[in-house]
Amino acid sequence: MLLPSEIESKLLIPAIRAILSKELVIEKGLKEEEAARMLGITQAAVSNYLRGTRGDNELISKLMSLSEIMSMIKEISNDLSTNRAYTAKTLSKFIGLCNYMRYSLIICDAHHSLERNIDEKVCEQCKITLTGTQQ
Repeated sequence: MLLPSEIESKLLIPAIRAILSKELVIEKGLKEEEAARMLGITQAAVSNYLRGTRGDNELISKLMSLSEIMSMIKEISNDLSTNRAYTAKTLSKFIGLCNYMRYSLIICDAHHSLERNIDEKVCEQCKITLTGTQQ
């Protein structure tokens, strides 16, 4: 059984980095090296994200189709391209994005793609914990 933090590190954060790589390089016109430095990854990782050979492409497409997610990602991209580095404000937005993906249960879809036979009782308890509400 994977913990929410493991799902974030294995699937959600790489998907966010893939989208941010595209935003920074394609939309903002930055060089791969600049985007890599801002994201704390290698230039090769940015290149792989841009080519679609790194990250879960199905999850990336899903996230890109969600206007709330893309709005948050565009804000982060604007901050990064303007400041050329993470600021406390940008970091706060990134954490907010991860929290949103937990609270909105996007993380659950990602989890089910990794582990298909999750005990429903455990799944329901996790949802209660993530949302703070009874289902």
